[in-house]
Amino acid sequence: QVQLVESGGGLVQAGGSLRLSCAASGSIFIINAMGWYRQAPGKQRELVAAITSGGSTNYADSVKGRFTISRDNAKNTGYLQMNSLKPEDTAVYYCKVNLLRRDFRPEECWGQGTQVTVSS
Repeated sequence: QVQLVESGGGLVQAGGSLRLSCAASGSIFIINAMGWYRQAPGKQRELVAAITSGGSTNYADSVKGRFTISRDNAKNTGYLQMNSLKPEDTAVYYCKVNLLRRDFRPEECWGQGTQVTVSS
């Protein structure tokens, strides 16, 4: 079984920064893609940023130039550095990983979510 633990959310003023972390543990052979999603009240969950095992990244237009996704493969951990935060970034942020377990079965896992609130 694989577990994801997210951390780093909180309350910040507009223009501030936060760094989210997503640590995976358990029966992991390799993590392929990692992604961060967010869901604001009354809205659908949306992709914020994603990174492949090779380090290729993609971002939602709304966060390009402000957010940076990265990963530490040795630690099975992903990060989302969020700078120049805006009130519209307020949401619950979720980490998702696509991985191969040690028995070589593919699995998709979601974190529990972490609240990010940006005040104006």
